[in-house]
Amino acid sequence: MKMNGSHVILSFVCLVLGFMLAFSYQITKKETTNRQLERQWNKEYEYRQQLIEQQEQNKKLQAELFKKQQRVREMEKQLASEEQIYFNLAEDAERLRMYLGKVKVKGKGVEVTLSDASYIPSEANATNYIVHEQHVFQVVNELLIAGASAISINGQRLSHRSYILCNGPVIEIDGIQHPAPFVIQAIGDPNVLISALTIAGGVKDQLTSDHIIVDITEKLEITMEPLMQK
Repeated sequence: MKMNGSHVILSFVCLVLGFMLAFSYQITKKETTNRQLERQWNKEYEYRQQLIEQQEQNKKLQAELFKKQQRVREMEKQLASEEQIYFNLAEDAERLRMYLGKVKVKGKGVEVTLSDASYIPSEANATNYIVHEQHVFQVVNELLIAGASAISINGQRLSHRSYILCNGPVIEIDGIQHPAPFVIQAIGDPNVLISALTIAGGVKDQLTSDHIIVDITEKLEITMEPLMQK
């Protein structure tokens, strides 16, 4: 069968149209791909910018956090210092109340017993062989110097206003009379207190040379009641 001219023209038109459709499809596909790549790149760029901004913000926040932490450490040091000051003040106040006899105290310490001489020569003056207030003073003062926090004599606690007088064979403490022997108790470090009393040429040796019988004993626990308020 012979093809006439119209058939040839139609075939040519169909060929050109197909080519154009195919070319247009390829162009469209390429443009679509390019647009997708462009959108993806834009998104990546946007995400990258957001990440950079977030990192910068994190740096600022970290710097601010560091400053606040530094401030907190400074405040903690200040509070610790103030707490130590208050603690020291509380200790000083408690120690002062102990010296004033305002509170009950308990602790380790020593007991010093001063007794009159057991033998008095017939030709000797008896007053030279008994305990006088100056002997008691010697022991009390030495104990205080050695760091005793509380002292009592025959169970009567001393205060910062206490006085001791000699009244014949007895001594008078704050108006209350006590006969010999005189038992002096002191709360404090026993080793320090005993060492202070027994040092060569110290209080014990001086009392012994005055014919006073001195007995020093370490006590694991001594309790002293607060002074009665007048």
